[in-house]
Amino acid sequence: MKSFQKPLFVLFVGALMTSCVAKKKFTELQSQYDKAQSDLVKCGDTVQDYKTKLEAMSKTQQDTETQRVAALSQVQQREQQINDLKDQIADLRSMRDKQMEQVGNLTVLSKAANDNIDKTLAQLAQKDRYINRLQAAKTKADSINLALAVNLTKVLSSGIDEQDIEVKVDKTVVMVNLSDKMLFRSGSYKITPNANTVLEKIAQIVKSRPELEVMVEGYTDNVKINTDCIDDNWDLSVKRSTSVVRALQKDFGIDPNKLIAAGRGEFNALTSNDTPDGRATNRRTRIILMPKLDQFYDLLNPDK
Repeated sequence: MKSFQKPLFVLFVGALMTSCVAKKKFTELQSQYDKAQSDLVKCGDTVQDYKTKLEAMSKTQQDTETQRVAALSQVQQREQQINDLKDQIADLRSMRDKQMEQVGNLTVLSKAANDNIDKTLAQLAQKDRYINRLQAAKTKADSINLALAVNLTKVLSSGIDEQDIEVKVDKTVVMVNLSDKMLFRSGSYKITPNANTVLEKIAQIVKSRPELEVMVEGYTDNVKINTDCIDDNWDLSVKRSTSVVRALQKDFGIDPNKLIAAGRGEFNALTSNDTPDGRATNRRTRIILMPKLDQFYDLLNPDK
C-alpha cells in the first residue's frame, strides 16, 4: 500500500510542477501579449501622429506653392511697373529736351514777336490812315453822286411823267429806272420815238461826265414769251438793254467803251407779279451811272 502511494505522490508532485511551469509561462506570454498590445497602441498613436504631421506638411506645402505663385505674380507685376516707369522716364526726358529746346527758342521768338508787334502797329497806323481816306473818298463820292442825281432829276423832269422815271442814289452809283411803256411797245425790243427824248437827256449828262461808265439793265415780268424773234424773258431783257446801248452809241454819240448791256430777265423783281400794276412796275429798264474804278481810287489819294 505504501509502495503504491509513493508513485502517486510522485505523479502528483510532477503534475503540480508541470502545472506551475505552464502557468508561469502563460503569465509570461500574457505579459508579453499585454506589452505587445501596448506597443501596438503606441505604434498606432505614432502612425496617427505621423499622418497628422504629413497632412500638415502637405497643407504647408500647398500654402507655400500658393505663396510662391503669388510672389511670382507680384514679381512680374513689379517688373512691368519697372518697365512702365522706365518708359515714363524716357518720355519725361524727351519732354524735358523739347522744353529745353523751346526755352532756347523763346529768346528768338520773343525778339521776332516784338518785331511783329512793331510791324503790326505800323500796319494799323497805315490802315487807320487808309480808312480815313476811304471814308473821305466815300463822302466825296456820295456828294458827287448826289449832285449827279439832282442834275439828272432836273434835266429829266421836264415834259416827262414822274411815274415813268425814277432817279435815286444807291451806294456808289446813280440809277435811273425807266418804265417799260416809255421805251418799248409790249413784247418788243424796238425803241419808240418818244424814248429818244429821255435817252438824249441822259446822254447829255453822260457826255459831261467822262469819268462815268453806263450800264443798261433790262427787266421783264414773269409772263412767258416765245416768238420767232424772242426765245424767252432772258432773251427779251438782253435785246432791250442792247437796243438802248445801241441808241446811246449811234444816235447820241456815247463812247461804246463806256457802255455795258445786261439782261436780268424776270428776276430781281421790285414787287409781286400777281397784279397788272406789279407786272408793269417790274417791266423796266435801269440805266446805272457809275464811276470807273480808277476814278474811284483817285478819290482815295489825299493829294487829289
